[in-house]
Amino acid sequence: MKLKLGLWVVFFFGFQIATWAQCAMCRASVENNVSNGDTTIGAGLNTGILYLFAMPYLIALVIGLLWYRAAKKRKSKVAIR
Repeated sequence: MKLKLGLWVVFFFGFQIATWAQCAMCRASVENNVSNGDTTIGAGLNTGILYLFAMPYLIALVIGLLWYRAAKKRKSKVAIR
């Protein structure tokens, strides 16, 4: 179990570095496109930002629900004994 948790932590934090690296590239691309008169990429970028903004909250919600269900199941097993 500890190995599995450790692998998830490494996986989660390892890929965050790659996503942070893309922010400057996206901003430079949008600035370049806007300076050339193409403003259509901005709408897609805003949707992507909202998607990235919501993900940590969804992950926290899923972890909280799993924790709640496990605690509820554990409590019912103790009550039966």
